Amino acid sequence: MTSSGESMTLFEAIGGEPAFRKLVDEFYVGVATDPLLRPMYPEEDLGPAADRLTLFLMQYWGGPHTYSEQRGHPRLRMRHAPFRIGVAERDAWLRHMRRAVDRLDLPPEIAAELWNYLERAAYFLVNVVEDPAAGA
Repeated sequence: MTSSGESMTLFEAIGGEPAFRKLVDEFYVGVATDPLLRPMYPEEDLGPAADRLTLFLMQYWGGPHTYSEQRGHPRLRMRHAPFRIGVAERDAWLRHMRRAVDRLDLPPEIAAELWNYLERAAYFLVNVVEDPAAGA
């Protein structure tokens, strides 16, 4: 709550655009050297992908609607469909994102709310069903 009694968005509570940029920058530090995730980014420079994720997260959590103005509806599953996302990729993504969230040093309740969404999103984007018996 703000001093005027209005609800504060998570975008504001985290610290606005600078905090989301830090989160995404920290995340992409891990992605840049990850053997599973890095090949999913066709651009040599991860900057454009980082900008898209930053704008998406800011909009989702109550910030500016720049993402939709530039790219339309997020359609996360459709945008990720060309990429093989299995359990290993999901877990690698979550590992880098967990480190990035922890680097923000947020109050526990805010960190938990943010993490809950990120974890659900990662599970939602898995598009390869792996047969555990296949490896036996």
